[in-house]
Amino acid sequence: MVREVSESCVDSLLTEMVACYCNRFYANKPELAARRIEAIGYQVGHQLSERYTMERPRFTDHLEAIKFICKDFWSELFKKQIDNLKTNHRGTFVLQDNKFRWLARMSVDPSTDNSAEDSTSPTAENKAAQAMSMHLYFPCGIIRGALSNLGIPCAVSADISNLPACSFVVRIKA
Repeated sequence: MVREVSESCVDSLLTEMVACYCNRFYANKPELAARRIEAIGYQVGHQLSERYTMERPRFTDHLEAIKFICKDFWSELFKKQIDNLKTNHRGTFVLQDNKFRWLARMSVDPSTDNSAEDSTSPTAENKAAQAMSMHLYFPCGIIRGALSNLGIPCAVSADISNLPACSFVVRIKA
């Protein structure tokens, strides 16, 4: 029996989790909120990876595990594969999703800006980028948790310079 969760429920859960950690629990400590959100993502990725690889033999190298994340794992999460995978062959991989679902429907509430500036000001853009980056700690944690479960310790960061595309940079620790 395949169990699935509605996409809108996952979107709402992610939005509420980020809002709670950023605005209530750690309102004055965004770096701590980011670590907590990433840690939750890590647990989710670790458990999902365990579930999705239960019937598979262990991966023999890093590239094989990264390809699994790009194809099978991403397909289970987002119903599509990663659009582009790049590597420098020295432990750094860039996974690019040209239309990352969790950012596609995001908007920033202009009423949260207390300044008298218009919405195109650098301050408003800065706040929008910061809000989006807080939402990316969760998928970074998912990727890190999944790879950790596969025996690959790594650091994961996200780049949203070309929205709606999102690139996840995976740096494998030696």
